Amino acid sequence: MAMPRISDEALDELADRLRGRRVVALTGAGVSTESGIPDYRSPEARVRRPIHGPDFVRSAPLRKRYWARAMVGWERFGRALPGAAHRAIARLEASGPVTGLITQNVDRLHHAAGSRRVVELHGALADVVCLGCGALEERDAVQGRMREANGRWLDDAARLAPDGDAELDDDAVAAFAPPECLQCRGALKPRVVFFGDNVPRAVVEEAFGMLEECDALLVTGTSLAVFSGYRFLRRAVERAIPIAIVNRGPVRGEEHAVLKIEASTGAVLDALALRLA
Repeated sequence: MAMPRISDEALDELADRLRGRRVVALTGAGVSTESGIPDYRSPEARVRRPIHGPDFVRSAPLRKRYWARAMVGWERFGRALPGAAHRAIARLEASGPVTGLITQNVDRLHHAAGSRRVVELHGALADVVCLGCGALEERDAVQGRMREANGRWLDDAARLAPDGDAELDDDAVAAFAPPECLQCRGALKPRVVFFGDNVPRAVVEEAFGMLEECDALLVTGTSLAVFSGYRFLRRAVERAIPIAIVNRGPVRGEEHAVLKIEASTGAVLDALALRLA
């Protein structure tokens, strides 16, 4: 479905609301959909049950299914490139208006676009941690070991899902050999915050510290349905700083925004970067 044209008046107002202010951007999956990474809550999103952290830790079968699906999904997920929204936010940081970025995404596309001051609220799929000894490893290295252990298993086609995994049937999962820690042969977990996990305190404090330094909050590509992101909008309300929202669909707390634009995040942020250059 085609998106309605974004009016110049709305774009000018957005730029006016943020001009001369120190802006923190708060981003979600909607900024990455234009890079080919599906989200959970956009109008076109497919309903599915996400991984829950406590279940992942205690269930070996669930971990096996996760890694089987993730192995397939990573082949496409890992090749995703920054989109217009990522590039625009990086330009806004380089030119000055954006002083920091809090992202709920785990795809590292903000880094790839050139953003430097980034708080990864939910971690990143590019990092893997051992549940036994805590050893860290790069996801690409784990992918290489899984490829070696599973031969041509990966050749089956599968559909990419929001958290970098894919749909597989039970027979395919049963034939899969999951990865182990190189140090202790323990179970591995992507270094991300799954549903039901807590965001590390140090990460939350860093994000709040970033927010305390700013004069405006730009919320983009997120419904803020999850409290881990919504808390920052609440803090902005407490501080009485302006909140601008760019998102397709409803956003929790949007009644507190001075402006909301429902349109492509890439198109809006690209236009904003040009106006604030």
